[in-house]
Amino acid sequence: MHIRQVQLATRSLDDTARFYERLGCAVLADDDSVRVTVGASQLVFRVLDGMTGAHHLAFTIPTGTFADAKRRVAAVATVLGADGVDEFEGPAGWDSRSVYFEGPDRQLLELIERRGLPAGDAAPIDGQAAPADGHPAPLAPLLVSVSEVGIAVPDVPGAVETLSLHGLDPYANPPGPDFAPVGDVHGLLILVSPGRQWFPTLDRAPSSAPVVVDLGLGATVELAEGVLLR
Repeated sequence: MHIRQVQLATRSLDDTARFYERLGCAVLADDDSVRVTVGASQLVFRVLDGMTGAHHLAFTIPTGTFADAKRRVAAVATVLGADGVDEFEGPAGWDSRSVYFEGPDRQLLELIERRGLPAGDAAPIDGQAAPADGHPAPLAPLLVSVSEVGIAVPDVPGAVETLSLHGLDPYANPPGPDFAPVGDVHGLLILVSPGRQWFPTLDRAPSSAPVVVDLGLGATVELAEGVLLR
């Protein structure tokens, strides 16, 4: 499952544009939206007054680049952790490890190394050497694609059943009542109940703002009000 585009809400287009520019991503901003290129994926942000909660996005990094990617993101963003730990192994069956960091709007962002993706398959399109001036290399060349999109739904098991009708199955572990990853090693929808807090900080709830995810389904699936998959 490849995540082509994600449309999300933001409280500030300017803050969002500046943040992703610091990561080294290509950013196209106008009066109505900010478009960010993340490897093979695109993020589109539009302002929503009164937005609550926080988005969660994960970005795939090439196998074998975890330490480098962590250094790069720590140079431009706040790395998040819990109990003195800021590197996390994935759940059983995921064969992954992650580092989390703060995004605009208190987005809970994540870099994830999926060992199930061979290094060659996960190589970024535009490699970039470290700058000669001593400044940290930008993160963007190590971002392969959007790996995960967090989505709050009122009925997690019901949403899983709906997605199964469109050929999207639970990933690695049986779905639970308030948490279910659906998809595959290339891309996941992280379905959560509205009251569940995002790991690892546990101090922010999922946003209820509209989310549109382009997966190339060939049809539109509505999981909740304003939550559309295409």
